[in-house]
Amino acid sequence: MEIFQWIADNSVFFWLIMVVALLVFELLTLGLTTIWFAFGALVAMALAAVESPFALQFGVFVVISLLVMGLVRNVALEHFNKDRARTNVDALVGQKAIVTRRISNVKSQGQAVLNGMEWTARGLTEEEIEEGAVVVVRSVSGVKLIVEKE
Repeated sequence: MEIFQWIADNSVFFWLIMVVALLVFELLTLGLTTIWFAFGALVAMALAAVESPFALQFGVFVVISLLVMGLVRNVALEHFNKDRARTNVDALVGQKAIVTRRISNVKSQGQAVLNGMEWTARGLTEEEIEEGAVVVVRSVSGVKLIVEKE
């Protein structure tokens, strides 16, 4: 119980420690995981400075943190990840392949060569695609390329 009393008596210092700790953790991880809570802690620290009750400080901390996360997170992730290189299966989407065996979703058949490797292929639509056609990979489902005619 003593720790809670100390926090209530020293709430400005407590929130300052929280802001610094959350920012340091964010700098170490660079994962946009704790920055939202640092904003909330900063607002709570301002409330503590004007001697608001600790319950109000904590409530505002939670609300502000969740609000900032909800409003900014997706935009921030898009901004930070825009130059990220796609790897593995993600890198195949948008590439061109050559059909080596007629693609027919109805008959569950079809193959295509992409980067020198032969893949099972299925069409994005029910339209059959003839052998020798150039197709574009639209997605990968398990070990199958989902393609459409170029």
